Amino acid sequence: MRLYFLAKTASEVGTLIRLFASDLDGTLYNPLHETDRGITRRLRRVVDAGRHVALATGRWSSTAAELGFGDLPLEVVSANGAFVYAPGGRLIRSVAIDPAVLEELLGAFPTACFVCIAPEGTFVRGSRDQQEASYVAPAGILGRLVARRARVRNDSFAFDQTDAQVLGHQVCKVNCRALDAGLKAEVDAFVREHAGALVNASFDGDLFELTEVSVNKGESLAWLADHLGIAEDEVAVYGDGGNDLAMLERFDHAYATSNASSEAKRAAGTVIGSCALHAVPRHMLATVRREG
Repeated sequence: MRLYFLAKTASEVGTLIRLFASDLDGTLYNPLHETDRGITRRLRRVVDAGRHVALATGRWSSTAAELGFGDLPLEVVSANGAFVYAPGGRLIRSVAIDPAVLEELLGAFPTACFVCIAPEGTFVRGSRDQQEASYVAPAGILGRLVARRARVRNDSFAFDQTDAQVLGHQVCKVNCRALDAGLKAEVDAFVREHAGALVNASFDGDLFELTEVSVNKGESLAWLADHLGIAEDEVAVYGDGGNDLAMLERFDHAYATSNASSEAKRAAGTVIGSCALHAVPRHMLATVRREG
């Protein structure tokens, strides 16, 4: 594995990077899981240089503004790749879970609090209290801050949805926190039995993040690059965890933060600095400057 604070840029091997794509938590965001002036200032310079920047996240959001990036014209690849949005929030691609498989999932676990995400909103098969109880954050002040912010975002959710109401939407992602060991084992088994239809790309062992089997950040970023007329060797990607592995493995110009998991570092091959030091936006801007 190669370790640099600012790794070699694509210009050193004769390639111009036209699309930069980054995970958020532990990667582009700072340690408070948010943006700040140092991050947005560098991204604006990258965009002003004529490059595309895509936010690739497990969260479901349609605009960069919702994710804290203000009026920056950024593409958004959200829900682990189930949705792709143009700057401003126009949906340009979504991949739904097979409705028959979704119906079987809901029927197999009638009391589970499934959070079902469709293009038009988030529909929870459970109460607000059940959904908020599923948040588990690291101990300490930072953990409590992250959990509180997650709860605030619930205000846009539709709770206490019936199976029929959920199935009335083209659901593209299902989240479920399985704190009970028995439930976790049963959902694990269900996903294995439906490996041809579902994939679980979660950053947390107790959290299921289910999408259609072909969906991942790498595949959706490749689709976005093609949509923009950009070759895959003109894409640079940044990540730190399990749901980033597909994109880190797919693209030649792949970088992991120094705080990333060992799996992400191996998949990327090149490790840059910590998210606490704005390593990702610094690396993007350094690439643009070196390429001229």
